[in-house]
Amino acid sequence: QVQLVESGGGLVQPGGSLRLSCAASGVMFSIRSMGWYRQAPGKQRELVAFITTGGITNYVYSVKGRFTISRDGAKNTVYLQMNSLKPEDTAVYYCNVYPWSLIRDWGQGTQVTISS
Repeated sequence: QVQLVESGGGLVQPGGSLRLSCAASGVMFSIRSMGWYRQAPGKQRELVAFITTGGITNYVYSVKGRFTISRDGAKNTVYLQMNSLKPEDTAVYYCNVYPWSLIRDWGQGTQVTISS
């Protein structure tokens, strides 16, 4: 079955950095594009970034130049390096396959809080 285990979240000050990791199983990682999604309090879940099996990446405008998505096929793991963090980046972050239409289950997510 699908298992997505996100980690690496925490509380950091504005301008700080975090690196999120997601260990994936049961999602055919080797042939799937993977994405990072986030859900802020009171808002809908949104796609933050995705990466194809060939390494092509795309980002939502609000994180371009600050976040970097990457993947390690040997470890079935996807990463999100987040720099220059802003309070508006506060959310629960989830990884999953991309696009949305392929998503069946979600992991528990990892909380990211940006506050001074």
